[in-house]
Amino acid sequence: MTFDYPAWLRRAAATAADLYRHRWTRRGAVAAAVGLVSIGGVIIGTMLFAHAGVSVGPFRAEMSISPSVLGGTEVDLPPLGSLHLDSHDGPLHLTVNLAALDQSRTEALIDNPAAISSAGENAVADVRMGVMRLGVRTLGISVLSALILSTLIFRNVRRVAAAGVTALVVTAGSLGLAFGTLRPDSIAEPRYEGLLVNAPAVVGDARRIADNYGRYADQLQQIVSNVSRLYTTVSSLPVYEPAGNTTRLLHVSDLHLNPSSWGLIRTVVQTFDIDAVIDTGDMVDWGSSAETNYASSIPSVGVPYLYVRGNHDSGAIQAAVARQRNAVVLDNTTTQVGNLTIAGIGDPEFTPDKSEEPTEEDATSPLLLAGDQLATTIRRSDKPVDIALVHDPAMAPPLSGVVPLVLAGHMHQRQVSIMPEPVPVSPSPTPSAPAGDELPVQTRLMVEGSTGGAGLRGLEKEDPTPLMLSVLYFDENRQLKAYDDIQVGGTGESNIEMQRNVIGAEQPPSVSPSPS
Repeated sequence: MTFDYPAWLRRAAATAADLYRHRWTRRGAVAAAVGLVSIGGVIIGTMLFAHAGVSVGPFRAEMSISPSVLGGTEVDLPPLGSLHLDSHDGPLHLTVNLAALDQSRTEALIDNPAAISSAGENAVADVRMGVMRLGVRTLGISVLSALILSTLIFRNVRRVAAAGVTALVVTAGSLGLAFGTLRPDSIAEPRYEGLLVNAPAVVGDARRIADNYGRYADQLQQIVSNVSRLYTTVSSLPVYEPAGNTTRLLHVSDLHLNPSSWGLIRTVVQTFDIDAVIDTGDMVDWGSSAETNYASSIPSVGVPYLYVRGNHDSGAIQAAVARQRNAVVLDNTTTQVGNLTIAGIGDPEFTPDKSEEPTEEDATSPLLLAGDQLATTIRRSDKPVDIALVHDPAMAPPLSGVVPLVLAGHMHQRQVSIMPEPVPVSPSPTPSAPAGDELPVQTRLMVEGSTGGAGLRGLEKEDPTPLMLSVLYFDENRQLKAYDDIQVGGTGESNIEMQRNVIGAEQPPSVSPSPS
């Protein structure tokens, strides 16, 4: 018994067979195969052989290129960690390893002090020349790898030649894209991964980078000089000595009873020479009397501890914080840290079981009313207020144009934005409002992640919530110059990341949407 296929199916099968046997179909298949083999050869050659050595001062630096979607540059400094720079776009990633020392060059630098200056002056040119040599080497290796691989597969001269041309175009285009998207200013904002205690020494002086981030050649010269002296004394890397007129604040938030938060805070305070800690609330989970003992670790921080109440913190928790000898509770009040004036107000809502955020806020919202109270206090202050502290970012809109910096928490997610112009909460202007000829200041809103990894909530997901905190740098003019975002892997993890952000060198923060 035979099955008779429908006529339309037989016609479709015949058409497909003709199309398959058509010469253009075969040519297209061959071209695709040549392209895949060529790209495969480029990737294999780049990963195996695209590396070169270059001497930078006493270092014998190893540079390598690897395929990447995001691009960028990684500078490895074992055993300290690594710096990651958003230096260019993909599809090539540059890695620079500074692990090896050239003994003869190091001894020459030690014996000849003039050679240290010469090495520093030539370091930038050495790095640039090394990258150029590596690019040429990568181009040649990629074409050669594609030719060898296509020869083994096709054994056809025309196809091998086509594979070589394709590899040349792909590699040259990738190098051209990396060069065309080069961002030299990315060195001002490195992201550090490694041991937290080494972060200040590796990343550098925030004040110097903020004010002089165009003088990279001089900085590199100092690095070479320090490394040379380092090996003469066989000591650890030189730790940054903070300028006397720099004020450093540590911003933490949403500790949520995590006991490991205090150890992390103490480490950052000691390592970064912090002047004061700012806590924007939610120190505990339920605000119960049993949780008040958690505040007893505040004195171990060793510096002033400024605190505003969060929606998880009850009046009893606020009172427990106020009893600590180095704690300052701000509740529609102001205080001084060095030459900085700081104001703050507690969250007006005690809602420890709140699981959903409202989608809209109107003028009668307790959060907006609390923000308006703090704005009035700031306007009436005898001294200009530099920083306002709130817990929920929903309290911040009335502070726009009133104070240059607002710090908040609550979201368990780090966000930085420039706030829109203020929207009045009350129907008529307050008597303390600024005069009409005074221009409002631009207000930056910085929302901190959870320094406690969201407490027990941070363990509900497959990946634990990381512990987040930030170091803020202010100059003698009370201006925020830079900030370091520090992130520690969540409970059970130990990886450390630190991102340097320089005011003026960073990408402009997004503008927060105006409230409804």
